[in-house]
Amino acid sequence: MRVGFGYDVHPFIMGRKLILGGEIIPYSKGLSGHSDADVIIHSLIDALLGAAGEGDIGQHFPDDDEQYKNISSLKLLKKTDELLKTKRLLINNIDISIILEEPRLSPYILQMRKNISKVLNLSVEKINIKATTSEKMGFVGRKEGIVSYCVVSINNYSE
Repeated sequence: MRVGFGYDVHPFIMGRKLILGGEIIPYSKGLSGHSDADVIIHSLIDALLGAAGEGDIGQHFPDDDEQYKNISSLKLLKKTDELLKTKRLLINNIDISIILEEPRLSPYILQMRKNISKVLNLSVEKINIKATTSEKMGFVGRKEGIVSYCVVSINNYSE
């Protein structure tokens, strides 16, 4: 068994949709980034790449490459999954924590899990997403951005 850890952070900006876990979340601001800035998916990709010993998201999907400008992070997740398959690696489980003061995510978490499940062809029961606040401390507490952490475990097909 191999374990990977992922982290991502993006600041809020006006004039952009907020996309988390592949889901459009109604909110007055979105996240700044080269792609769709989906911090949940970005932390997941980093965790998967780390577990596979394949570096990080920036190595595979550089933010100065125009082909990734405004791309759906679910497409990047699909490419990451294809890489895992070529290495004969299977995902055991995914655990994601997202830290933000607002908006409330509880109405959207199941759909986020389903979005990830569909891309990875993985049972939704193997995907956990939880949201919390930073108790009004730091840049997250000031509602300046969002942080996401992810842990995954994977195995070789043969194990």
